[in-house]
Amino acid sequence: MKWLAIVFGVGVLAIVGLALAMRLVSSDPARWHSLPEGLSPGDGMAYAVRMTEGGPERFAALDRIARAHARTQPLAGGVDDGLVTYVTRSAFFGFPDYTTMSLRDGQILLYARSRFGKSDLGVNAARLDGWLSQL
Repeated sequence: MKWLAIVFGVGVLAIVGLALAMRLVSSDPARWHSLPEGLSPGDGMAYAVRMTEGGPERFAALDRIARAHARTQPLAGGVDDGLVTYVTRSAFFGFPDYTTMSLRDGQILLYARSRFGKSDLGVNAARLDGWLSQL
């Protein structure tokens, strides 16, 4: 019985440690505030890309939607720059996902990706689709 209590205690400490580590991990704008060349709409294992028509007003509206989303904070850029990156953290562990939104030539490009893991279980695609449905 004593061993079971020790194993349980170590497990709880490991989970709390992971949650704390994820919430304290820093986000470097130099790494995350950019868009790779050649992005096209679609979903990958740990990312999603969406594109929609839009000008400055629609871009600003999408920025307001993103900022109002739960556990989402701007990381770098702004509406006036035509490029904004946000960090959205998962509810329990606080895993960070990064979403970069760009306005170019009447098109708004959204690129959401996970920082950790090989799969995001569709959360990045769902978040982008939710934001776009609110426009």
